Amino acid sequence: MIDFYYWPTPNGHKITLFLEESGLPYRLRPIDIGKGEQFEPEFLKISPNNRMPAIVDPEREGGGAPVPVFESGAILLYLAEKTKKFLGPDLRGRVETLEWLFWQVGGLGPMAGQNHHFSKYAPEPLPYAIERYRRETARLYGVLDRRLEGRSFVAGAGYSIADMAIYPWIVPHQDQGQDLAAFPNLGRWFEAVAARPATVRAYEVAASVRPPADARG
Repeated sequence: MIDFYYWPTPNGHKITLFLEESGLPYRLRPIDIGKGEQFEPEFLKISPNNRMPAIVDPEREGGGAPVPVFESGAILLYLAEKTKKFLGPDLRGRVETLEWLFWQVGGLGPMAGQNHHFSKYAPEPLPYAIERYRRETARLYGVLDRRLEGRSFVAGAGYSIADMAIYPWIVPHQDQGQDLAAFPNLGRWFEAVAARPATVRAYEVAASVRPPADARG
């Protein structure tokens, strides 16, 4: 059973989506970032960057010591390779999936994260920063909208870890100053992913750990 170190943030949701889709058994170990639990020495041994999510897999293929994995993109890739699911059926599909996974990790996540910070959490409003990150988020939404034209999912032949990585960063689109009506392909995809039973379960897990009234996106 995988130990899953988690808090309901977009990066945390990515892993819950995978675990619920795949059916892998897991033990939830909440890391309350509001209380600074990510800085505890025991967690640092698992996640040297003091960030969640992280996992520890005690059932390593071929035996051996348990495997700790930190960074959400690395966790998704590890779990996809472990289960042989959601990574693409062939080389081209795998490459596409990894391209869009890294697009999220290197682009959408950091830009939307800065958007959230300056629009909601900065101690004083900085109009230049708010506008800069809002516009960059809109540009990235446009990239994704164009990618999804005529496609059900972002990469490969079906639902993949690329979709799982991207979806939680679209959930707080209103906080990012984005209107999905302006991105019809993205909006269609978003509704389809939201309706998946595993997505519903993943966000029920989030609500059980931190009620929605306490959520920060």
